[in-house]
Formats: sequence, structure tokens, C-alpha cells
Amino acid sequence: MANIKTRALKEGEYSLIIQTIQEGLITADGRQIKLNIRIATALVVQANLGLRIGDIVNLQLSDIVKDGNRYRLNIKEQKTGKIREFTVVNQVLTYLQSYALDNNIKPNQKLFSITVRQIQKHLKIVIEHLGLESIGTHSFRNFFAVSIYNENDYNIELVRQLLQHSTVAVTQHYLSVQPQIVEKALQNHIKLPK
Repeated sequence: MANIKTRALKEGEYSLIIQTIQEGLITADGRQIKLNIRIATALVVQANLGLRIGDIVNLQLSDIVKDGNRYRLNIKEQKTGKIREFTVVNQVLTYLQSYALDNNIKPNQKLFSITVRQIQKHLKIVIEHLGLESIGTHSFRNFFAVSIYNENDYNIELVRQLLQHSTVAVTQHYLSVQPQIVEKALQNHIKLPK
């Protein structure tokens, strides 16, 4: 899946993919694909934290530390070697703690004892079953970026900082302007004489 050009998920696609992974499926050729809470949770966390999937599979609860009245993620990114620190909202922390408790995972153990390739292979089966295209694990990071961008008045600098991109140009390419944003911009830019 690393060789395909992926895109950001739409909200409905995100929900459908996660639900399908959580419930399992039977493929068109009759294969039963069992539910996989671990993969579903890993992708949910990626969509909520914006981390690369390589950093998700190495994530431990101990990477989230109390800092005054908040909790923050403190990791070294696998791809870039950069230190990444940012707030983890309480709902996401509680979600992770619940998952760890349900699966008897200790704070210094990996939350997702699985490889990136295993997640990619499972996701590919689900995507094909659902008839979706151009979606891979990176689509969940893109979903995070586009959601943050849209929900925060198109603040590209905010997205750049959250993704730790070196320049806004990288982030602009990453976001790839959505057609509905272009439509809205055109609708809002009417300058006709009275």
C-alpha cells in the first residue's frame, strides 16, 4: 500500500472503516475476516493524534506524561528523529487507558503489538470490501490534518505545527485543497457592483 497515492478520508468513510474492522466481514470470495479491535484502535488513535503509523505501533502509555493540569505525548518520531510533544486530550487518553486495561497492557509495553505491514494488509482487505480507493494507513493522518484545518478556520500554520512539517508549503501539498473549500471560497468572494 505504500506505493499508492493516498488521500484523506471523509468523515463517513472513517466511521465505516473503523466499524467494519471492529465487526469483521466476509469477503466476496467467502473469506471470513475476524474483527480486530487492535487494528481499529490503532487507526482511531492515528486519526486523533495525527501520528505516522510507524509511531503508532511503537506507542506506549508511558509516552503520555502528566504535565500540570494536562497530559502530553512525548515521543521521538521514527521517520524524522524529531522529538514530538503535544497535548493529548482527556478523551483520547481515557480511550487508550481503557484499551490497555481491557487487553492487560502495562504502561511500558507497546499498546499495539503488531507491525505496520499487518495493519496495511488488513486495511487493504477492508478498503477493497467497501469499494473505496486511494486509502491507506496514511489517510488517517491526512484525515487528522484536514479535520484540524477545516475545524480551525483553515489555519495552515496550526496544522504545520501539529504535523511538524518544516514549511507551510509541505503542509499545503499535504492538505491538497478540497473541492468543497474551493466552492465555498468562490461563493464567499462575490464582488459585484450594486
